[in-house]
Amino acid sequence: MSIDLIDELAGLEPGSHVGSLRDRRPKARTNSQASYDALFTSPDATGVSRMERLAVATFVTALHGVTSVHDHYRALLVTASGAEIAGVIDATAVAAAAEGPYGSFPATADLRAYDAPGLVFSVDPVTAEALGQRLTAALEHAHLLVFRPRESSPEALSALLRTGWTTAQIVTLSQLVAFLSFQVRVVHGLDVLKGETR
Repeated sequence: MSIDLIDELAGLEPGSHVGSLRDRRPKARTNSQASYDALFTSPDATGVSRMERLAVATFVTALHGVTSVHDHYRALLVTASGAEIAGVIDATAVAAAAEGPYGSFPATADLRAYDAPGLVFSVDPVTAEALGQRLTAALEHAHLLVFRPRESSPEALSALLRTGWTTAQIVTLSQLVAFLSFQVRVVHGLDVLKGETR
């Protein structure tokens, strides 16, 4: 069986004990690789550029702190767009670092006792000028999805629409963040099973 990206990022060898655990879920392996291919190697029909996808991926994986996954996307971003943009994304992720989830539940929810304060991240004006309004809005929205998903709202989506994101592109962005969150958790879990942390 060929090694897929999650196996590679977790350093799994064919026939290893932890690798054999993944072998028991072949559909999960196939589907996770298919999701990666759809989001990062196939042409995007919605108009989200490769640079945008890799910039968001580099930012989101930096927020999650799983080094092997972050290094993968950062290397792709450097190849696609150069070290300068990767450096800007790195610095932005440092400024955006937090621990979550946190935020406020809707007033109608019976969960307000679980509200928790936390960083509402905004890209600084100098960085925003370098990244442009569209990518700036994408990073701010990605931060919301990672740390404050309980505050997702029509108003948050409107902020993306105002900077040129279409409804279809917002779906792609949301799928991207969701997949990355899944991917980093799987790799981290496999590292824990191997007795490692990265």
